[in-house]
Amino acid sequence: MLQIRKRTDRGYFNHGWLETFHTFSFGDYYDPNFMGFRSLRVINEDWVDAKTGFPTHGHRDMEIITYIVEGALEHKDTLGTHSVIRPGEAQRMSAGTGIRHSEANPIQEGRTHLYQIWILPEKNGITPGYEQKVIQAPDAQGWALAVNRDGSNGAISAHQDFSLWVGHGSKELPLKKKLAPHRFGWLQVVKGQAIWGTHALEAGDGVSFDGTQEVNLTANSDALEVLLFDLA
Repeated sequence: MLQIRKRTDRGYFNHGWLETFHTFSFGDYYDPNFMGFRSLRVINEDWVDAKTGFPTHGHRDMEIITYIVEGALEHKDTLGTHSVIRPGEAQRMSAGTGIRHSEANPIQEGRTHLYQIWILPEKNGITPGYEQKVIQAPDAQGWALAVNRDGSNGAISAHQDFSLWVGHGSKELPLKKKLAPHRFGWLQVVKGQAIWGTHALEAGDGVSFDGTQEVNLTANSDALEVLLFDLA
């Protein structure tokens, strides 16, 4: 069974320098029906104005993944990490026993568009850590593996049994993928429009499903980009 989370049903806030949509309950947004999905706790879609950002703040016991759609994001943390994340890259920060970091849009003009994703770790109290990589090129079916549990096949590693795939489709390349029957999936549309069965999907929409369903997206646009979470 597919459950659609329409982009317009998400929590929305405009803080002036930050425009943000919350798929699940987060901060001042609370919806008891959307507290997360399996180990997936947060999907925030953010637009950050130029030369602004999130001041230094702390996290604990969370796997935090940052995915850049457009622009760039400068990251600094108490591990001594200083990096800039750009489109085509992903970053995983394990907060563990505690970490403080800041994030800012370093470009002179234009907003940075990003997704920040929180995954519940398989255990608390791990040593904080960080990893950032260029996401490999999509395969012939349009999929690229960005994150998984053990960092195999060029992916970033994470402290949870899940995989994050990035899909790039088009009118000529439908996106199809099967999960194992005992797994669960969340699909987030990043760019473009698509049809899945009888459901029309657009950028910002999310879909939850179990492993008996096959991802089967027919693109209605020339540039379809999605995030697919394969969850225990």
